[in-house]
Amino acid sequence: MSFALTHSAVEQVKHLRQSGHDADAALRVSVVGGGCSGFSYKMDFDKQHREYDKEFRFDDVHVLIDPKSYMYLQGVELDFDAGLEGKGFTFQNPNASRTCGCGSSFGV
Repeated sequence: MSFALTHSAVEQVKHLRQSGHDADAALRVSVVGGGCSGFSYKMDFDKQHREYDKEFRFDDVHVLIDPKSYMYLQGVELDFDAGLEGKGFTFQNPNASRTCGCGSSFGV
């Protein structure tokens, strides 16, 4: 299993990097405790690669995931939806046994 970004997510990350973040920064995706379902997703830009990070490349978007978070993010697809219902990143997580209504937290 792996981690995937859709084309629209890749394009949005590129756009965010160009509008205020270092173009060389990687997207760091992690899982933290909290949220209404137990765990929450966290995304940020990071220029520091840590020794045991999992690394993925999508076009020219570099993604870093720490080993503990990767246990929960294997098989996940990160998408970006700019539709009428709202705009934002969404995680399609086959490992989640439950999710909250906002889509930003999950349980296993």
